[in-house]
Amino acid sequence: MRTYRIAVIPGDGIGAEVVPEGVRVLESAGRRFGVAFEWESFDWSCTRYLETGRMMPEDGLEKIRKHDAIYLGAVGWPGVPDHVSLWGLLIPIRRQFDQYINLRPIRLLPGVSTPLAGRTPREIDFVIVRENTEGEYSEVGGRLFRGSEREAAIQEAIFTRQGVDRAMRYSFELARKRKRHLSSATKSNGIVHTMPFWDERFAEVRKEYPEIKTDQFHIDIFAAHLVQHPDWFDVVVASNLFGDILSDLGAAVAGSIGLAPAANLNPEKKHPSMFEPVHGSAPDIAGKGVANPIAQIWTGAMMLEHLGQAEAARAVVAAIEQVLQQRTALTRDLGGKGSTQECGKAIASALERA
Repeated sequence: MRTYRIAVIPGDGIGAEVVPEGVRVLESAGRRFGVAFEWESFDWSCTRYLETGRMMPEDGLEKIRKHDAIYLGAVGWPGVPDHVSLWGLLIPIRRQFDQYINLRPIRLLPGVSTPLAGRTPREIDFVIVRENTEGEYSEVGGRLFRGSEREAAIQEAIFTRQGVDRAMRYSFELARKRKRHLSSATKSNGIVHTMPFWDERFAEVRKEYPEIKTDQFHIDIFAAHLVQHPDWFDVVVASNLFGDILSDLGAAVAGSIGLAPAANLNPEKKHPSMFEPVHGSAPDIAGKGVANPIAQIWTGAMMLEHLGQAEAARAVVAAIEQVLQQRTALTRDLGGKGSTQECGKAIASALERA
């Protein structure tokens, strides 16, 4: 039996409610497929920040460096500015562990309604590959003349050939395994330096993959096409900011952000990768037991796949689909009356019965 060491960071709000359900389902998958987990929990959160002034301890990254993966719930809470919580926890993990791919599958699952009239699961099935460590989310910049009439804010975007090329090559390789179609998001008509560079690198890397159909769209019309023509897309590659925006739009197209998983990957596995749902900490429903755990459970399936347990990963997704179709334990965001625990237990039971 293979044993994996997993660092668990429930985080804030509903993270503490959905993470246990993800663990429940992963344990069920482990029993079925001969996989064991050693879970080590860390209280890194906004609560910790309010008590200590830090989202995680100074040696936090060293504490989790040797784990096989990181399983994260949600981060963010009223009273702690979002840029403080993000730059105090998630971004240091992503960058120090070179998790340069943010992978977000967008699928209309059976039994889920999309706001797009007449669309079927066969028509909404694509993956967004977001460059995850540079781009628009850089630390370069600052504020000048604070509080005066001359006050100014400067924010620089950083695009490197290495960073852009490796995200694009990952996307081309993924397209090879899917429907052999890759779409690039750009804005080179308005952003004069970084986006033309992005387009140039896309054109250059494309030469290595002549069998892959490619296209590119400016980000504004790309967003419109994603709503009007979701069936056009297979694999999408985008910069840090554009990928972030398109991912949330894609989650809405697929019916609920409560269903949307994500993975922060170090593809070479030199460092641990981190798996988290797209949704936030949802303070408005935290503690009520009504949060949808499916995104957390699905990102657990992505973790299994990354760890080399593809059969177990497929079984978890199949169990999710079964519960969605039966509609007996769904949470209220999906039109049901089930609690977070009831939904998690139903998926674990479906997995064990299969």
